[in-house]
Amino acid sequence: MNEIDKKAIDEAVEKFRGLMETQLERAKRIKEDKEFTDYKNLDKIIIGICGGDGIGPIITKESQRVLEFLLKDEVASGKVEFKVIDGLTIENRIKHLKAIPDDVLEELKACHVILKGPTTTPHQGDGMPNIESANVAMRKALDLFANMRPVKVPEEGIDWTFFRENTEGGYAVGSYGVNITDDLAVDFTVASEEGCERIARLAYEYARNNKKEKVSIITKANIIKTTDGKFLNIAKKVGEEYPEIITDDWFIDITTAKLIDPARRKDFKVFVLPNLYGDIITDEAAEFQGGVGTAGSANIGKKYAMFEAIHGSAPRMITEGRGKYADPCFMLLSHIGYQAQADALEKALDKCMFEEKKLTITGRDTGCTCEEFGNYVMDTITSMNK
Repeated sequence: MNEIDKKAIDEAVEKFRGLMETQLERAKRIKEDKEFTDYKNLDKIIIGICGGDGIGPIITKESQRVLEFLLKDEVASGKVEFKVIDGLTIENRIKHLKAIPDDVLEELKACHVILKGPTTTPHQGDGMPNIESANVAMRKALDLFANMRPVKVPEEGIDWTFFRENTEGGYAVGSYGVNITDDLAVDFTVASEEGCERIARLAYEYARNNKKEKVSIITKANIIKTTDGKFLNIAKKVGEEYPEIITDDWFIDITTAKLIDPARRKDFKVFVLPNLYGDIITDEAAEFQGGVGTAGSANIGKKYAMFEAIHGSAPRMITEGRGKYADPCFMLLSHIGYQAQADALEKALDKCMFEEKKLTITGRDTGCTCEEFGNYVMDTITSMNK
């Protein structure tokens, strides 16, 4: 090994040392944080509306309109307040060279729940600065450790709920890889005991509370033995505390295959899996429901929660003038204790999307607009309450 290579390795080791020190501090911090926000004890729940990029402002505006309809009494009494937060656009993030500018992050932290549109993430070769994903940065800054994504297709017997670990894995340090030399680049993945334990427990608690009989642990522990192995072993240990629930484990590659197998996919109920695998497989799962535009996600932490689309900002829809056809349904979620409204919305969405289908969003002028679908949902809720 020549002196240039030795120097490059020494520099890489120093970067790795700093990264590991940061991750150890994070692991200690999340282990100390035990309490969840109790929304019932809050005098006022503040819901931040953050439009983001591309189709984001269109769909968040429509989602806000439906939520205000559902929570009109709470808004009138001052128990719920909607706060619009600008500044999470790609232009502003590039201006500040930060995934989330400091002033925007402070505004987000002043909310209890965030309704967020998709944001554009720069990637290699697009000419933009190397800025971390706003989603990843928000999940880390607000410690939104659990990404919950439901997929439901009644006629196919599909009723899946995915619990994706949100703050670790390859995404936790995805922007901190090292180009050791021109010939070698290295990235990292991380798994902490608390990080694995809390996502597994949330999945099993959900399964117990919703009478789901099976939890499937998804990894690639036969190859990624250290971090995926840790995730698998800890999840299995948590599962032992829930004897009424069947635990099985699958490798990610065969799982993607079995989701398209009509004979096997009905057996899956609740999934718990690391960050990267969860990101990929939930997009596949959403296709059964009509595409990623129909799917939503809840990002849950102990203090904050954020709801968003699982698809991107869809810049092509904007440049082609198709932004108004984006589907708002994914945003229409409830986390703040208003179960009656949440149940009414779920029933209305099932009726609109799976039963009546009077209007369909296709992302093009062959379907209805975002506003038209929002009106359809609200009219359906009104008619169901009569």
